Order: sequence, then C-alpha cells, then structure tokens
Amino acid sequence: MMSLTALLNRRWMTLIVLCLGELMIVLDTTIVNVALPSIRADLGFTETSLVWVVNAYMLTFGGFLLLGGRLGDYYGHRKLFLIGLILFTVASLACGLANTQLILVVARAIQGLGGAVVSAVALSLIMDLFTEPGERAKAMGVYGFVCAGGGSIGVLLGGLLTSLFNWHWIFLVNLPIGIGVLMLCMKLIPRDHIEQDSSSHDIAGAFTITASLMLAVYAIVNGNEMGWTSMSVIGMLILAAAFLATFIAIEQRVATPLVPLALFRLRNLAISNITAVLWAASMFAWFFISALYMQLVLGYSAMQVGLGFLPANLIMAAFSLGISAKMVMRFGIKIPLIAGLLMAALGLALFARMPLDGHFVIDLLPGMLLLGLGAGIAFNPMLLAAMNDVSPKESGLASGIINTSFMMGGALGLAVLASLAAMRTTYLMGQGTAEIAALNGGYQLAFALGAVFAAMGGLLSVLLTSKSPAHMAAH
Repeated sequence: MMSLTALLNRRWMTLIVLCLGELMIVLDTTIVNVALPSIRADLGFTETSLVWVVNAYMLTFGGFLLLGGRLGDYYGHRKLFLIGLILFTVASLACGLANTQLILVVARAIQGLGGAVVSAVALSLIMDLFTEPGERAKAMGVYGFVCAGGGSIGVLLGGLLTSLFNWHWIFLVNLPIGIGVLMLCMKLIPRDHIEQDSSSHDIAGAFTITASLMLAVYAIVNGNEMGWTSMSVIGMLILAAAFLATFIAIEQRVATPLVPLALFRLRNLAISNITAVLWAASMFAWFFISALYMQLVLGYSAMQVGLGFLPANLIMAAFSLGISAKMVMRFGIKIPLIAGLLMAALGLALFARMPLDGHFVIDLLPGMLLLGLGAGIAFNPMLLAAMNDVSPKESGLASGIINTSFMMGGALGLAVLASLAAMRTTYLMGQGTAEIAALNGGYQLAFALGAVFAAMGGLLSVLLTSKSPAHMAAH
C-alpha cells in the first residue's frame, strides 16, 4: 500500500510531467515567430502565406480541441493524452525535416491536431488528480504558468535555436522532450476507469465547426490579396456561416453532442469563453507583430528578440507559479481576471505608440512588464471560471471549450490584425510613406486594436458571478 507522502509526491511528479507535455504544445504556438524571417527566406513564403506557418497549427489545434476533450471523456484521459503526444512528436520531426512550403504547413497542421488532444485532456487529468481546494488552486497555478508563460518562453527559445543553429531546430527540439514525457506518463499516470458510453462521437459536429472556423480564417488571411469584395472571399465567408449554422443544428439534434448548447446557459462558462477569445486575439497578435516590429523596424537579431521577451517571461513565471493562486484563494476569480486583462490592455496601448527608433528600456520594457503582469495574473482565474460550473464528468469538454476559444480567438485575432496591419502599411506606402515607417504604422494599428480587445475582455469579466474561492477550487 502506497504511503500518503509517496502518493502526494507521485501526484506532484505527475503534474510536472503533464505540464512538460503541455509546455511543449504551448511553445509551438509562438516558437516559430522569431524564426519567421528565416523560414520565409529559406522556403520562399510571401508575407500573407507566411501567416499559415502559425495559423495551420492554431487552426487544427483549435478545431479539434472539442473532439479531443470529448474523446478523452469517453475513452479515457490517459489513453488520449499518450496518443496525442505520439502524434505531436512525429509531426515535429516532419516539421524539422521540411524542405517545401507545403510539407511544413501540412506538418504544422498535424502538429496542431496532436497538440489539441494533449491540451484537451491535460487539464482534466490535473482536475482528476487534485480534488482538495488548496492543492487544486496550486496545481492550476503551475498549469497556468505553463500556458501563460510558455508562449513567451517559446519566443526566447526560438531566438536561441535560430541564432545557434537554424530554424529546423525549433521543431527538432521537441523529439527528446516528447519521448521523455511519453515514457514518464506511461509510468506515472493512473490507468483510466471509463464509465461513459463511447457509442457516439459526433464526428459531423466536429467536422462542421472545424470547417467553419478554417474557412473563416482562410478568407480573412487572404482578403488583402484576393480583395475583400471578391467572390472567392465572400463565398468562403458565406460557406463558413453555413457550416456554423449546420453545426448548431446538429448539436440540437444529436444524442451525444460535441458541445451540449445548454452548457452555455452557465453564466461563468459563457463569459469566460468570450473573454478568452478577446484576450487571445490581442495576445497572439502581439507575439507575432511585436517580434516582426523588433526585427524589421528596430533591426534586432533573432537572439535579441528572444531576450526582449525575457522580462515578460519572468513576471509571468512569478505570478503564475504562486502569486496568482494566492490571489484567487484570497479574492476569487473576478478581481484578478479584470485587473490582469486591463493591465494587458494598458501594455498593448503603450505598444501602439512604438516609434521608428524605439529604445528597449524606454519604449518596449514598460509594455512588456504590463503584459507579463496581466497574463500572469489573469490566466489561472480565467481557466477556473470556465471549469468550475461544470460537473466532473464534463471536465474534458469544458477544458476543450475554453482551450478552443483561446486558440480560435488567437487564430482569428492574428488573421484580422495582421491583415489590417498589412492594409494600413499598403495605404501608407501608397501615400508616399517610406517602407519602414509604413510597416510601423501598420503595427501600431494592430497593437491599438489589440488593446481594445483586451480592455473589452476585462470589462466583460465584471459580469462573472462571484463565488467564494474555496467553493471555486472545490467544485
């Protein structure tokens, strides 16, 4: 019989391994940002098609999170976690060996699929392992650090690997991590005890919502090149709307829906998901565009860009690993979430005034610090707000929904803000503005709109239902 101390140690060891697996997934949402100029030069991408190196991953990630979470509830969280990990690791090898645009984008899409399955069930595994309120808040704090800080760590690691070796290594580094996590998870994670009926998986629902989101983002990304009033763009948007309507109709009729629409009657779940979309839209665009600003406007090297994000990394780490959990236990979810999002909005507003000859300490650092604070404080309460209104048997589904909102918000936000930035740049160049100044003008517009999105998320969070911290963590 395992002693209590050994059991506790095993649970925390399992948490660390799960978070390592999740970190590998989160890193890949941003690790490519620093390497984008190298990838573009090496494989011949255009400015517009380059967005697909990021969005191919984010789209399949967001599109399959719901199905991944549901399959985890049916077949077992451990089994799905291991399958997703294997798929992600193999796809990382394909990305690292890619020598054409098509191979890289397809491999990134498969990476996203594996990542979706891992992320959808990782949170459920943590909720299963930690049931006591204080321990769950601490465990969620660690997980929050990985999710909130992982993106920034990805930019730092991307800069280091691109500078020391080449862009291929930002993907190949996943191989030893993936294999190590897989072996440890097989040893540590308890075997599944499945009670749910696995007869229905709502494949039609998964297909229609994924098709809808992918078509919408494809239309937005290519709107500038094809023309916003072109039949192809309008046709894709109409088709996306038709798929969305079909998805809603399917969910109302199928015996075991992918997303029971009644879940959205839960106030905190609904509000936290809208907030996640708005926040992710601003944050992912900030990662992408600030990395380009530092390289193309200020002339930073890949390594300098990575180091530029370090202050935000350190603050996210400090808050997510302990301070955020303490704030949730003391104040509940509402106050930290509102405060975090409004800090992030202020940080983005400072980025919106970035000059052509920006100085790191004066111009970049204040915004970086505010964004690090905001993300570190807000991520944990946002996850708790989404998860705590649902029953334990639907934890995988709720996890899938909040992660889907975050990744789809990120994909749509990046597509919209990058397109508007490109449109603004083209307009300014047409007015005779120098290319670098025009680029900067486009980036400033994207940062300003990102600040508006984050502020909207903060204001919307005022509508969350307040609960005692102990009740929130215990649910």
